Amino acid sequence: MTQGPASCPHFSAWDREYSHVRWGGAAPIEPIRSRIPDGCRILDAGSGKGRHLLPLSNFYDCTGIDVSPTALKASREYLAKREREAHHVVSSITDLPFADNSFEAIVCFGVLQHLLENEREKAASEFKRILKPGGTIFLEVFGIKDMRYGGDAVEPHTFIRQSGIIYHYFTKEELQHLFRDFGMLDINDVITEKKFKGESHTRHMVNGTIQLASEEDTKIS
Repeated sequence: MTQGPASCPHFSAWDREYSHVRWGGAAPIEPIRSRIPDGCRILDAGSGKGRHLLPLSNFYDCTGIDVSPTALKASREYLAKREREAHHVVSSITDLPFADNSFEAIVCFGVLQHLLENEREKAASEFKRILKPGGTIFLEVFGIKDMRYGGDAVEPHTFIRQSGIIYHYFTKEELQHLFRDFGMLDINDVITEKKFKGESHTRHMVNGTIQLASEEDTKIS
């Protein structure tokens, strides 16, 4: 039996979280625009209140999924106010309700870090299933050197906060291993220093693009 978002405590925690998270404004999408032609079908995997979904909907056939109905309701409202449209589906990225080879691209920013190890493996497998040959994933996650690292450990480099939300911190090598069966990987550490109350703190993100092998590449190999 497949677990739905409502039956998993750290998934349902997101609905409580989004009940008080404010709209953060539209997010930049230039890296996606530079690689994905207009009109392609894109999945925003963990779309929240639509920060990426809104600008993406100007150019693509977009679907946003999230485990939080509250977030998706807000996303629909934000898009409607701006006369934009996108499909919205309540779903976890570990069990996607889409046919094989459905999307030319997947956007997944700040989402994989909120899953347990077996869930991250399931998500990677689902991404491979629904992505068209030659399709691209754009992703970003927390890195292990980040100032926010820590909490009540539940797995290696994985913590649960009082909110019930899971936080996992990646290494570049771990993310490369997670998507080892895809094809072309361009994964990078992004480490910056931020000042808080006069003290310097490290922010560590791991981001990049992953391209699924095309049908021609598969035939050659």
